[in-house]
Amino acid sequence: MELGFCKWGFLFLLCCGLIFSVDGIPENARVRGVNLGGWLVIEGWIKPSLFDDIPNGDMLDGTEVQFKSVTSEKYVSAENGGGSTVAVDRDIPLAWETFRFEAYNQIAHSYSIIYLVVLLWRVSESIFQFRTYGGQFLTCDGDGGTVSAAAAAAADSPSDTETFYVERNNDNRIHIKLKTGTYLQASKANQLTADYPGTPGWDNNAATFELIILSNNLHGDYQLANGYGHDKAEEILKNHINSFITVEDFDFLYRHGINTVRIPVGWWIAYDPDPPPPFIRGSLEALDNAFTWAQTFGIKCIIDLHAAPGSQNGMEHSASRDGTTGWPTSSDYISQTLHVIDFLASRYAKHPSLLGFELLNEPSAALVPLDILVSFYKQGYQVVRNYSSTAYVIFCQRIGNADPFELYQANLGTANTVIDLHYYNLFDPFFANMSSVDNIQYIYKSRQTQLQDLNGANGPLVFIGEWVNEWNVTGGSQTEYQDFGRAQLDVYNAASFGWAYWTLKNDRKHWDFKISSELRIQRMFCRLFVVRANIQFRAVAWIGS
Repeated sequence: MELGFCKWGFLFLLCCGLIFSVDGIPENARVRGVNLGGWLVIEGWIKPSLFDDIPNGDMLDGTEVQFKSVTSEKYVSAENGGGSTVAVDRDIPLAWETFRFEAYNQIAHSYSIIYLVVLLWRVSESIFQFRTYGGQFLTCDGDGGTVSAAAAAAADSPSDTETFYVERNNDNRIHIKLKTGTYLQASKANQLTADYPGTPGWDNNAATFELIILSNNLHGDYQLANGYGHDKAEEILKNHINSFITVEDFDFLYRHGINTVRIPVGWWIAYDPDPPPPFIRGSLEALDNAFTWAQTFGIKCIIDLHAAPGSQNGMEHSASRDGTTGWPTSSDYISQTLHVIDFLASRYAKHPSLLGFELLNEPSAALVPLDILVSFYKQGYQVVRNYSSTAYVIFCQRIGNADPFELYQANLGTANTVIDLHYYNLFDPFFANMSSVDNIQYIYKSRQTQLQDLNGANGPLVFIGEWVNEWNVTGGSQTEYQDFGRAQLDVYNAASFGWAYWTLKNDRKHWDFKISSELRIQRMFCRLFVVRANIQFRAVAWIGS
């Protein structure tokens, strides 16, 4: 009964005489979509169990760590972020004094003092490279040498001199040694040297350090593939891809009135079945399957380039190795991204289920200059137009401190263009202390006003490409969640291109569209559709039953 009612509600929507319509959506409706997040681009928070069996799983690429000598109780440091001898001389770690396993922070720092934090670059479960926030690697020329921090000859491929072997016990004590087997130690001169005599035990000795893990926040495709190693990662990802999204999910979406799926993909899909390491094959076949299933159920597809070469935002969902944002700094990365767009457009532009191409997901406002992004968007638009005159070309707003009107003023293309906004009452201190009422009022007062302004602008259509019925309210009741969801739907339904919920499946229930029936989200879809059509229809307990 509920499914049938939802389908009728959707039909009413199609007949309600909307001001805006989207070419390609049946009956001149707009996009009512769901994202297939966490499927072809991995985000560990969506399905954490994917990472459960990685050995040393808290030492993945991009993990931030500090080392502390157990004998002197001083921290390892590198003055000015590198370029000098590494010392073991700091009594108190500073926030910027961190090494990452493999990565360094994208945020600009002043390197006038000292670094104690390294970013891990993982080679295997016990072999690592250590990168400072200054972008340099710890290096040692051989037995008897001192460890320094210097630029690697090949920044993306550190050599043996920048590679170290780590032994770890259950108390988070570690030994670090060279490939030759010689252990590093904190010397009496407070330097880090490769000259410890013999094999150290786990007592208090100069070759034993305390491992302090400051953050282990990146759980994306890079971390999964490099964490398991190729063969095991291929097995894990194959099982995930084949089971996480299936034809039954498209049947579910059809029966719940969803007409579009936004499908995040990574740049390596263009090289499938032999993507560059450490990425794993299989996403291209899965995307082909999605288009077949979509055609079966009359659902449209938006291909969303979620992860670009070098990373456009330093986040796990852009497959960043270490939290850095390299995409805007390299013309090669940008050219490679255009090649990926060309590949996708050549393959899918004529498919009957194709609605549009989103050229790049969530470029960082802080790290991707507008002029570079606009140039890329204009080139990407032309690439798509080489294969289709009608496919929608979607330009995502920069995330962070950026005004969506900056893209309206850029003259990105002449036909079927869309600006994608991501509306979350999350991820910003502004929302941290809002009550449920505050959140709802923000939707009506701020978001609604912005949408009205954008809809009235002479430019691209407006797409709320990501939104979710979640917030920072602690202990929100089911009724409060329903009110919040109702407010968002009421406002976002006005977006001239439409909206897409994030996401279809998620271990966190409010983010999971499939289980949101517990909160009666689908019934709210139906109720709002019917109300907007101004059709009187009696129903029992649409919301909150």
